[in-house]
Amino acid sequence: MTLFNLLYDVIIYLYALSLLFYFSDCIRRNPRAKRIGTGFLIMVSAIQAVSITIRTIDERTLPLFSTYDFFFFLTFILILISFFIEKVLKTEYAVLLLNVIGFCAMVQNRLHSPGEGVLPSGWDTVHGLLILHVVLANLSFAFYTVSAVFAAMYLFLHRKLKRKKWDNTVRRLPSLESMEKYTYTSMLIGTPLLIVSLIVALMSIFSEGRYILLLDLKVVFTLLALCVYIAYFATRRLRSYSPVIMARWAIAGYIVFILNFVANSWSAFHQWVGT
Repeated sequence: MTLFNLLYDVIIYLYALSLLFYFSDCIRRNPRAKRIGTGFLIMVSAIQAVSITIRTIDERTLPLFSTYDFFFFLTFILILISFFIEKVLKTEYAVLLLNVIGFCAMVQNRLHSPGEGVLPSGWDTVHGLLILHVVLANLSFAFYTVSAVFAAMYLFLHRKLKRKKWDNTVRRLPSLESMEKYTYTSMLIGTPLLIVSLIVALMSIFSEGRYILLLDLKVVFTLLALCVYIAYFATRRLRSYSPVIMARWAIAGYIVFILNFVANSWSAFHQWVGT
């Protein structure tokens, strides 16, 4: 079953990439991101179709009679339905939600060691998922750091201009409009990365039945930071606050994110994953 395990890992990584672009398109309409996300999703469905075909030929029956096969086939159907919705109904949010459910089902199967029928004891047997979670979390933190830097620069320049203090530092800084754009773009990239990383982490918790970890400080701070950033996008879309308030909001979200890392000292989560 090594080949199928390898194909399964490829499917999950491609699926994660697809979700990242779909999240970006839903946060801010971006046809190019949508096309890329659709492309990755087509690759996922193609590999799934090949896997189902190979197993059907090998076993001389459609593989549907185990929990693993049920979720695998369910995900394949959800992807096909999402293609129909995207093409005919043109409802991006429905497509995103369907594929989040499909991605969760695929991760659930991977956590249960597909093809072997043995429940793994933790992250130790699913290194691919651990790598995916950690890499996405690190990338999101990097982009949030960039957004916080530009937000702080925005507030600095705004204060200088408001007080009419023109000096060499002011002249060397980008414009307020540019820094606002850089802050927003960095957060636009970081938020989908964090969401997919959290999906993988939460699915691992649910799979192992360690629901007490949902109350862990690290999980709580991560979810709180995500809520701050999502509220940022919602508020910005409604144009309810000035750019100054939004810059402060971006910094507030980053502070919560920093608290998330400080919480490692009191967190049982990393001990559970073996880091």
